[in-house]
Amino acid sequence: MQKRAKPRERSQGTFIVINAKDNVAIALNDIERGTPLRLQRSCHAVNIVVKQRVPFGHKFATERIGKGQVIRKYGETIGKATKPIRIGDWIHTHNLKSIRGRAPH
Repeated sequence: MQKRAKPRERSQGTFIVINAKDNVAIALNDIERGTPLRLQRSCHAVNIVVKQRVPFGHKFATERIGKGQVIRKYGETIGKATKPIRIGDWIHTHNLKSIRGRAPH
């Protein structure tokens, strides 16, 4: 029986955090489920294991986000979590209610 190779840590060129206020990162290529990543914040590092496959250009959480909490990209609020989101979770329409392009209520 052949052993499965462990995923290697990727850091360069795999994802980008656009603004220090963001709680998401953007995949610069497809990132497979189980991939370990390391995000260097200003004063500490965050180890992330990707929970679901994240397609190129999509977002994943870099911190825990509670239901109803804001999701920030570009340093701006882009929506709210519709359910709790774990570090490493793919963020898309299944767990994000977008507020972009909507008039204030």
